[in-house]
Amino acid sequence: MTNQDLLQIAEEFGTPVYVYEAEKIAEQYEKLSSSFGEKARFFYAAKALTNINILKYVKQLGAGIDCVSIHEVNLGRRAGFEPEDILFTPNCVDLAEIEEAMALGVHINIDNISILEQFGNKYGDSYPVFIRINPHIFAGGNYKISTGHIDSKFGISIHQLRHIERLLQSTGVRVEGLHMHTGSEIKDVEVFLQGLDIMFEIAEHFPDLKYLDMGSGFKVPYTDDDLETDVRTLGAKVQRAMAEFEKSHGKSLELWFEPGKYLVSECGYFIVKSNVIKQTTATVFVGVNSGFNHLIRPMFYDAYHKIENLSNANGPERIYTVVGHICETDTFAWDRKLNEVREGDLLVFRNAGAYGFEMSSNFNSRLRPAEILWMEGKAHLIRRREVFDDLLRNQIEVL
Repeated sequence: MTNQDLLQIAEEFGTPVYVYEAEKIAEQYEKLSSSFGEKARFFYAAKALTNINILKYVKQLGAGIDCVSIHEVNLGRRAGFEPEDILFTPNCVDLAEIEEAMALGVHINIDNISILEQFGNKYGDSYPVFIRINPHIFAGGNYKISTGHIDSKFGISIHQLRHIERLLQSTGVRVEGLHMHTGSEIKDVEVFLQGLDIMFEIAEHFPDLKYLDMGSGFKVPYTDDDLETDVRTLGAKVQRAMAEFEKSHGKSLELWFEPGKYLVSECGYFIVKSNVIKQTTATVFVGVNSGFNHLIRPMFYDAYHKIENLSNANGPERIYTVVGHICETDTFAWDRKLNEVREGDLLVFRNAGAYGFEMSSNFNSRLRPAEILWMEGKAHLIRRREVFDDLLRNQIEVL
């Protein structure tokens, strides 16, 4: 879609507003599905963006869905996913939430010894499960987005394999899948292969094994010269590794991935309005009509989002610090080169499809924005902008 399309959407629906380009999601899905062969399946990591229309769209593309809460599971069912196409991968939940997912018949992924023991003692071999392994691989660049290192809360340590075996022997639990997710923003394909080798090494301990789930972590570019995960090269190497495993072990396993950000990050645009231009002794601030209540990634993850001035695309370039209107430090970008920004200009944040609206809040009693799906050259409203009454919807006045 073009900048003119974004300007027209802002005029029609107001700002702030999230816009998602459907065809970009399809492009990303095709890139993955054509890279890993027929034995690979892709389960969209719903936590990146759970709007029901996005879920329905990725289902149409052929994806399954990866869910991390029972409510995501229920959203998946509402979007039309069959139980066999849903993987439930929670962490730090109690057995009751696991049991809710079992009642729906979805795949269950258990990531700690305590729940595995409780599950085994109660259900034995009646319901096959996945086990999430922590491989002790640091990947993703920093601890906020790395999930496979030794200090991570996610997964069962590979060094607890003997403990897992004892539990399986004593309770009879059937393990049909091994799962591993080492982090986000992984540029080096060898990290994935390292994790796959670890799963190959322990696979022989699970005679009922059907699936290997490598999680995701595929990197998307955030700047014009940024790197991304080479999924074509990775796909070729993974297929060779899987073929060698099948030949040496006489067993064929299905390979699963859980792309979230990779599918929806680049499809997303977040449009805001410049409220004020504020000159100080140190910088020139552009204060916009949003904040970390709508897009927290720059503050929470130090994430970079390319920002462009839609209203004055040919203006002279100047240096600005872009901030929000929240009563906290909510700096989107320091010392960013932008075409001259005037009060009232519209700015767009790119790569805003993943963990943008999904992590939004009503902090400062600010209202959450609308969401638009751009599909086949048309803008479709898929979430109305909140109004004041939404702030009080679940409050009970007793005074």
